[in-house]
Amino acid sequence: MTVQGVRWTADQVLALAPDAASRKAGSGLGAAGPWSGAGSSDEGAVWGLCAGSGSTPYRTVVDLADASGPAYRCSCPSRKFPCKHALGLLLLWAGDEGAVPRAEVPEWAGRWIEDRRGCPERKKVAASSGPSSGPADPEAARRRAERRAERVTAGVSELEQRLADLLRGGLATVGRSGYGLWEETAARMVDAQAQGLAARVRELGAVPGTGPGWPSRLLEECALLHLLDQGWLRRERLPEGLAATVRSRVGLPAPADGPPVRDHWLVLAQYDTADARLTTRRTWLYGTRSRRTSLLLSYGAAGRAPEPALPVGLALDAELSAYPGAGQARAALGERFAPPAPTAERPPGTTTALATARYGDALRDDPWLDSVPVTLDRVVPVPDGDSWQLADADEDAALPLTAAARSRPGLWRLVALSGGAPVKVFGECGHRGFTPLAAWPEGPGEVVPLC
Repeated sequence: MTVQGVRWTADQVLALAPDAASRKAGSGLGAAGPWSGAGSSDEGAVWGLCAGSGSTPYRTVVDLADASGPAYRCSCPSRKFPCKHALGLLLLWAGDEGAVPRAEVPEWAGRWIEDRRGCPERKKVAASSGPSSGPADPEAARRRAERRAERVTAGVSELEQRLADLLRGGLATVGRSGYGLWEETAARMVDAQAQGLAARVRELGAVPGTGPGWPSRLLEECALLHLLDQGWLRRERLPEGLAATVRSRVGLPAPADGPPVRDHWLVLAQYDTADARLTTRRTWLYGTRSRRTSLLLSYGAAGRAPEPALPVGLALDAELSAYPGAGQARAALGERFAPPAPTAERPPGTTTALATARYGDALRDDPWLDSVPVTLDRVVPVPDGDSWQLADADEDAALPLTAAARSRPGLWRLVALSGGAPVKVFGECGHRGFTPLAAWPEGPGEVVPLC
């Protein structure tokens, strides 16, 4: 959306939902029935009163003009952001211009918008007038880094011994050992402050339940883990780019130190994965001028959606800074210069053969890379026995879809969008296959999120 009034699509609104339950509940409030006093302004405010179970309707207001992304306020008791009322109001605004007409902002909504838009300036003043914390002590930072490296090295040495014991005893016995062995090993890596190793160890514990052929897959993953261990132990001999990748994979934090790149970043895909500890949000962006594809990672405590929420199909005028590491796509979001707005831009595509070659090239820089971002041009989703694949419309080649992609509703949205005709598809291409995340029709048409 631009502040002047270009409205979002329903898919872009629903992409803001913190979970599936909110998406469903918000969809139920996307009609005019429960709403009264709804309106919108040229400055990016949308508001309305939603009838609930009580005698007083809920006051809901959304500020779409903030460069940091949409902000929400609702008088309901929900702790989710956005709540179902904010989602319903935006769906009503996106689908029926007459139901949310241009109007003067009511006092209750205007007061909140004025307060929150004034907050950044007040924070700047407070920060400039506050006491300076002074520069960090570089010698103390160096000593902390050395102590952590020593703990990581001890953990890596212990993990190497455990891998040797595992192979000596035979992989066939692993399935009878249960998950406790892996969890205990992962806990030891956490104690060693090697969170990246801990995550990979936990992934090993799930391999025996992946069906026929799991011993071969477990051996492959053990070999990659051994390679990472050896990379850490010999990091001083590695090229700096690869050494930075090893440090990142082991779990050592590093700042995004690349030069800021300002661009109009097209939001290609955004999806969350969660476990008992953490919710991870992956957001893929494409720079329409730099032609660079970058990944934003953000985290939230279990049960809470991370920020930012950037609907697919919008473009963000902002700066991104890359993280260190050879061939790394991850970047940090810096200053934003305007609210997210719709765009007709699409990323350029490639063939399935060149996509797999791109992944192979990337493995030279990062052997532990699961996938690379790829946009495929003119592909058709076709069944392949019990599976599916994306076949090139102009070549005799295809990419199989991953098991995760085959289990998602997005597959059927892709099939419906194609209808047997070629489409452009963005997704992640790796050793398990291709996971489609967004698609565009061959001719004019808006992006369709698939995740």
